[in-house]
Amino acid sequence: MARDNWSGRFGFVLAAAGSAIGLGNLWKFPYITWNNNGGAFVLVYLLCILVVGLPLMCSEILIGRRSQSSVASAFGRLGHPKWDFVGFIGVAAGFVILGFYAVIAGWSLASFAECLGWSVQGYEAPSDEAFGTFLADPLKQIGLGFVFMVATSLIVWRGVSGGIERAAKILMPTLMVILVYILIVTCTLSGAGEALTFLFKPDFSKLDSHGVLEALGHAFFTLSLGMGAMITYGSYMKKSERVVPISITVVILDTIIALVACMIMYSIIFTVDGLRDEVGKSTVGMLFVTLPKLFYTEMTGSGGAFVGPLFYILVAFAALSSTISLLEVIVSLFVDRYGWNRTKATVTAATSVFGLSVLSALSLGANGFLSSVKLFGSSETGVLHSLNKLVTKDKGGVLNILDHISANWLLPIGGLAITIYVGWVLPTKDSKEELFGEGEGSSLFYKVWLFFVRFVVPAAIGWVIVDVVLGGDFS
Repeated sequence: MARDNWSGRFGFVLAAAGSAIGLGNLWKFPYITWNNNGGAFVLVYLLCILVVGLPLMCSEILIGRRSQSSVASAFGRLGHPKWDFVGFIGVAAGFVILGFYAVIAGWSLASFAECLGWSVQGYEAPSDEAFGTFLADPLKQIGLGFVFMVATSLIVWRGVSGGIERAAKILMPTLMVILVYILIVTCTLSGAGEALTFLFKPDFSKLDSHGVLEALGHAFFTLSLGMGAMITYGSYMKKSERVVPISITVVILDTIIALVACMIMYSIIFTVDGLRDEVGKSTVGMLFVTLPKLFYTEMTGSGGAFVGPLFYILVAFAALSSTISLLEVIVSLFVDRYGWNRTKATVTAATSVFGLSVLSALSLGANGFLSSVKLFGSSETGVLHSLNKLVTKDKGGVLNILDHISANWLLPIGGLAITIYVGWVLPTKDSKEELFGEGEGSSLFYKVWLFFVRFVVPAAIGWVIVDVVLGGDFS
């Protein structure tokens, strides 16, 4: 059976950008940028994207296209089967992340319904306990996660060109139109000028070494690197497409949307009195508690009743574009390595992930044990307690544990292994041919890229891993 491919460069760029653009852009990046005082952090982040994110993005895509296989089989197809463990790390990362990400993505549907109701029937302020009650409702948490998994599964089941690419061509342009519209609206707010100054005027006296490390960590995580998504998507790329220009385009799109999200968020923050003191307390609170209220109490003259529901359609689309790539990483394992048809592979993968999603959903307050359980037990002393502190920073609850393990261990270890493989194991003839085409390309550019892949990227990711071992947290 012929392997499915993207129909062209445009389809791949939108799908890959969709994988990278998710809740991390609309949620985490504005949060950590705020906590690191804006301008200087943004400048360092952009530098990290250039010297770490882009070289690693090229590395993952070229592995996929060279092997024409899923991440779990790619290294064996390239003649190095002992490196297949790296692919299984990627599959594990995709499985774990999707297991909790689908639950959080479901919150966007609840916020959309809430905002739509307020827009139609009038705003009614929720109680202070409303969001906590919502999290502890097992039917809502499981049901919303189920809806997201069904939508994701139906798209992945239809294949690469007929499902994932077609969905990306709808989701991504719509997402960008909504984002631009909301940006235009929020730029009319009184705090927009102060927001732009905060975001783009660097003051390095306000950036410490921790902020630099956080910029490095997020530059790596935001591009969906280390989990096999770009290897999997790259495996469906035609040989006529160029890896470097496509990688640059995906990185630029992801970065622009993250910055635009900040401009939108900060324009609201600097407009509403007293909101600045609340922002740094919780990423969840900002996106799903504070913002919905603000659309109806502070933006009444700026179309808040229209912007509110539209914003959460944007959040849902961004989340869906990411869950699609996460599920495809798992499905491609069954299709390429074990020869399953796509229907069997999709149903098996989605059902397994949903089982983990149920545990994550119930760990938000509905079930006491799942909400407080620790990976190595509840002992407060001894070896198991030390392992909890090392591996999960002593966090409790299924969702918190999954989030911590994926962000702090699976992704950086997977990314480090990939860059070592491409830099030191894969023949340079193969990597150069995939980047530029046989007998083509700039030898100087290739040497610069190879230097970063061999030395700079591993050192940067190694720094992240060392920080995690010493107690750092990138989740």
